[in-house]
Amino acid sequence: MEKITHQEILDITQYELERPNWRPKMMALKDRRRIRVGDHLTFLFENRETVRYQIQEMMRIERLVKPAEIAHEVKTYNELIPEPDELSATLLIEFETPELRAVWLRRLLGLEDHLWMETNGGERAQARFDTRQISTDRISSVQYVKFPLSHSQAERFAQGARIIADHPAYSYTAELTTEQLQELSQDLK
Repeated sequence: MEKITHQEILDITQYELERPNWRPKMMALKDRRRIRVGDHLTFLFENRETVRYQIQEMMRIERLVKPAEIAHEVKTYNELIPEPDELSATLLIEFETPELRAVWLRRLLGLEDHLWMETNGGERAQARFDTRQISTDRISSVQYVKFPLSHSQAERFAQGARIIADHPAYSYTAELTTEQLQELSQDLK
């Protein structure tokens, strides 16, 4: 999947004008790419469109107009675009209260060793976490993960896949729906 270029990014004024039409389409796309594993892990699988939207939103929120600032955002978010035979996701670790979240972000240390994408046939790909989001005493509530699939896994992906969390403190499996499989299969082409 091609990376986003600076030339594709709209300036803030142009984005504000186009945002009312673009935002509903992007929310619908993100909904199709959102997968919950248990009650507290939500994966938002990224592609060029979601990444470009995120860059535009960050520019809007932070009022970025300098070329160097925009280039930094493009470079940073381009890391989320999957490589060939790879799925990329933003993982949100969600708890109702700050107190619960603080407890669980410590309890879930080591989660990076316990997340898998399993394709039809039982072959597993371990999630690769961005280690900048993990410390020795807790993990961040927002993680960037990639699932590097073998070529055979990528070819079989549309036939069935599941996300498995087998952490001692958090063990859940989420079967991907036909719609999710179709949507994410596009990332593997």
